[in-house]
Amino acid sequence: MTIELGLMLAALLMTGFLAQWLAWRVKLPAILFLLLAGILLGPVGGVLDPDQLLGELLFPVVSLAVALILFEGSLTLRFHELPGIGRAVRGLVTYGAVTTLLLLAWAAHAIAGLSWPIALLFGALGCVTGPTVIAPMLRTLRPNERIANTLRWEGIVIDPLGALFAVLIFEAVVSRQQGHTLGVFVATLGVGMLIGAAAAWLAAFLLRRQMIPEYLQNYAVLATVLLAFSVSNTLTHESGLLAVTVMGIALGNMRGVHIDDIMDFKENITTVLVSVLFILLAARLHWPLPPGMLLGGIALFAVAQLLVRPLTVALSSIGSGLSWRERALIGWVAPRGIVAASVSALFALRLDALHVPGADVLVPLVFILIIGTVVLQSATARPLALWLKVAEPEPRGLLIFGSDGVARAIGKALTEAGFRVVLADDSWDDIRLARMEGLNTFFGNPASPHAERYLDLTGIGRLLALSTHRERNSLACVHYRQEFGRDKVYRLRNLSPLENTDRAALAGNLLAPPLFDEQMTHGRFAEMLHQGWRIKTTRLSSTFDWPHFIEQYGSTSVLLFGVEEKGALRVVSSKRELEPRPGWTVIALVPPGSVQETRPGDLAAGSSHH
Repeated sequence: MTIELGLMLAALLMTGFLAQWLAWRVKLPAILFLLLAGILLGPVGGVLDPDQLLGELLFPVVSLAVALILFEGSLTLRFHELPGIGRAVRGLVTYGAVTTLLLLAWAAHAIAGLSWPIALLFGALGCVTGPTVIAPMLRTLRPNERIANTLRWEGIVIDPLGALFAVLIFEAVVSRQQGHTLGVFVATLGVGMLIGAAAAWLAAFLLRRQMIPEYLQNYAVLATVLLAFSVSNTLTHESGLLAVTVMGIALGNMRGVHIDDIMDFKENITTVLVSVLFILLAARLHWPLPPGMLLGGIALFAVAQLLVRPLTVALSSIGSGLSWRERALIGWVAPRGIVAASVSALFALRLDALHVPGADVLVPLVFILIIGTVVLQSATARPLALWLKVAEPEPRGLLIFGSDGVARAIGKALTEAGFRVVLADDSWDDIRLARMEGLNTFFGNPASPHAERYLDLTGIGRLLALSTHRERNSLACVHYRQEFGRDKVYRLRNLSPLENTDRAALAGNLLAPPLFDEQMTHGRFAEMLHQGWRIKTTRLSSTFDWPHFIEQYGSTSVLLFGVEEKGALRVVSSKRELEPRPGWTVIALVPPGSVQETRPGDLAAGSSHH
C-alpha cells in the first residue's frame, strides 16, 4: 500500500518525537533511539524508503539539514573559554583528536579494508563526541567534578572542531577524486572560508544596528545560513559545509552580538531536523550489510573502545593532574553522536554519486560505532566509576534558581554547611554579587536549552526555586521535577496564601511544595533580612537541643533546614515539618538581637561538619 507523502512525513515527525521522549525518560542519548527507529522502519520493516519517498529532494534536504546542524554546533565554540578548560581538555581536542583520527583511520584501513582517503574520513568523523550524547550520559554516570568537566568540555569543543576536520578531509578526497589540482583545493577552502566570514559579518552588522526587528532575527539568520551554504556550493563544489562552520564559529565569537535567542531557536530547529534526519538516514541502510562488514564494524568498534580511546587519553592527560582512576574512566567514555551520523551520511551520498570506492560502507561503519559506544558505555560506565571510586555519592548538592539577597543568604548558609550549591539566574547584577561572595553561579535560565549544555549538575540533587518570578519558578520546578524527582523540588512563595486567590493561583500540577512555614514568602524573607534577621547554623547536642535553641534565639525563629548526623539534608516545607534531634545541625532564620555570642556548637563562617 502506498502511503501518502504528507502522512508519512507527519508519521516521521511523531516517531522522532517519541524517540526523543523515550531518550529523555531513560536518560540516554536520543541518537540511539532515532537510529534504531530508522533501522526498524527501513531495512527491517520495509515501511520507509527515503529514496522513494523524497526522490531527487533527498540530497538537498539532507544537505540543508546538515548545514544547519553544523552551524548550530559551531556557534557554541567560544575562543575566550579555551584557555580555562584545563590541560587535559586542551590535549584531547588538539593532538589527542589528531591521534584519534590517525589511529581510527589505520584501524579502518587494516580491519575494514577501506582505502586511505575513506579511512581518513572515517577517522575524522569518529573522533567527535559532542554535548548531545555526553550530557545525558553524565546524568546517569555521575562522576566526580573533574571527570565531568573534562568530558563535558571535550564534547563542547570537539563538536565544531571535529566537523571542521571532517569537512577539510572531505574536500581533499573530492578534489583528488575529480582530478583537481592543489590550487583548486585551496580555492575551495578559500571560497568556503570567505563566504562564511562574509555571511557572519553581514549578520552581525545587521543585528548590532538593530536593523532587523527581534521577531525576524531568527528567520534572517536561518535564511543567511542556508543562502551562504548554497552560494558557496554554487561557486565551488562542496565548500558549503566549510562556509557554515566558519560562519558559526565567527558569529559565536563576535562581540556585541546577542545570539542567545538565535541559539535557542537553532537548537529547537536542530532537534526537529535531527529527529527526522537520523530516521531517514538509518532507513537507507541496506540489510544485510556487505559480506564481512558487520564483523568488521564490530571489530573496528572494539579497537576504538579498547585501544584508541585509552591510548589517546593517556597521551593527552600527561601532566594534567588527573589520577590514574580518573584517566581510566575518561578513557572508557567517548560516545559518538550527531556530527558523526549526519555528516557521514551526507558525505556518503556525495561520494557515492562520484563513484568513490568504499563510500557505501562509510555510513554502516559509523552507525555501528555510534550504537556500540552509546549502548556499551551507558550500561557499564556507572559500575566502572563506582569500582574505580571516582563516582559521586548520592547527589546532595542544590541548584538554586535566583541570585538576589534571599537566594545568596540561603546559598551561603548551605555552602558553609558543606553542600555544593549553584545559583542560577539571568540577572547579571545579582549573579555578579553572588560571585563576589564566593558562590558558585550559572548565568542563564536553568530551564533553557543553553543550560542543558553548560550547567554542570554534578553532585546536584535538589532544586530550590527562590527567584522573584513566580511563573518562572513554576517552570523550573516542572523542568527539574523529571531530573531530580517530585520530592526534591521546592519553591519559595511569591504570594501569601491569603493573596493567592483563584485569579492569581497557578494550576496545581505546576506547583512544588512551598518552602519553610505557612506564612513565609519571598517578600517577607527579604524584609526580615533587611530588618537584621540572620541565618544561624548550629549543631545540636544532648545538652543543647532544639527547645534550648528556641529558648536562646526566640520562639519566632524560623527553621529552614536540618542536617542529619550522617550528612543527609532535610528541607523544611509547609507540608513537611521537622523535629530536629540531638546530633543534627540546624539552619534557622533568627531575629535581630538574639545572637549575643557564638556557642561552641555553632559553625563559623566557611567551616563544615562534614
